[in-house]
Amino acid sequence: MAVSGFDIDVPRWDQSTFMGRLKHFANITDWRTALLPDSRLDEAKALVESCRAGSVPPGTTEEQLHYAKKLYDSAFHPDTGDRMNLIGRMSFQVPGGMAITGGMLQFYRTVPAVVFWQWVNQSFNALVNYTNRNAASPITPNQIGVAYLTATSTALATAVGLNFYTKRAPPLVARWVPFAAVASANCVNIPMMRQQELLNGIAVTDENGNKLGHSKKAAVKGITQVVISRITMAAPGMSTFQSLVFMVPAACSLFPQQCSMAVSKLEPELRESILCHYGDSVQYVYFNKGL
Repeated sequence: MAVSGFDIDVPRWDQSTFMGRLKHFANITDWRTALLPDSRLDEAKALVESCRAGSVPPGTTEEQLHYAKKLYDSAFHPDTGDRMNLIGRMSFQVPGGMAITGGMLQFYRTVPAVVFWQWVNQSFNALVNYTNRNAASPITPNQIGVAYLTATSTALATAVGLNFYTKRAPPLVARWVPFAAVASANCVNIPMMRQQELLNGIAVTDENGNKLGHSKKAAVKGITQVVISRITMAAPGMSTFQSLVFMVPAACSLFPQQCSMAVSKLEPELRESILCHYGDSVQYVYFNKGL
C-alpha cells in the first residue's frame, strides 16, 4: 500500500516496554543486514531522508519504508547519520562474536593462546565501543589508545591469572575463565573509550529534542547500563553459540537507547539552569546512551 505523510522516525514498536525494545533491536541487529553492500545501505538512507523531507517517492509502500529504516538504523550512527564501519555495527555482533567466542573457548589452556584470543577480543570490543559511542562527545586518538591498552591489559591479567588457578578445576569451570576476562575488560574498556562523556557530560534534551545542556550524571547512568548490557550479552555466548542470536538484541533491550532522567537528579548547576529557563515545564531530560 502506498503511503503519504508517513513519520518514519516514530518507533514501530513501543520503546517503553522490554518486548517492544526486543522487537526493535532484533530488527536492527539482524546479522543478514551486515551482508548488504554499501550501495544498498545508501539507497535506504536516501529513502529515509526523502521521507523525513516529506517527499516519499510515488508507489513506495509502508513495508518498504519500514525496511529502509531497518537498514538505516542498523548501519548509520544515530547521532551523526554517518555509515558505521562494518565490524563495529551491532548487526555484526553475531558472526563476529561467534567466531571470537569460539576461539576463546577452544584455545584457553595455554598462555600464548589466551593472550592472542583476548587481544583479538579486546580489539574487536574497542572498535564496537568506539563505533557505538555517543558521537556528541569526541575522543582523541591518545584517549582511544589508552582505553584500548588498559582494557586489553585488564583482560589479559584476569584471563592468565585465572588460568593458573583453574589448572586443576573441572573443564566446565575453566571454560568460564574467558567470560570473567571479558566481563572485567568491559568494566574498563567502555568507560575508558567514552571517558569524554564522563569528564564533560553528555548532551541532554527535553522531550522535543531541544538541547538543555550537558550532564555527567546522565553519562554515568548511560554508560553503566551499556556495561551491564554487554556483560549480559557475553555470558550465554560462552556456553552456546546459538544464544548470541537471541542475546545480542535481548541485551540491547535491557534499557531504552534514548534514556530519560529526572531533572531533580541532575547536577545542581544544570538543574538550576533548566529551572531558570523553563521553570517546572521540564521534568525529565533525554539522551542517547549508546549501545
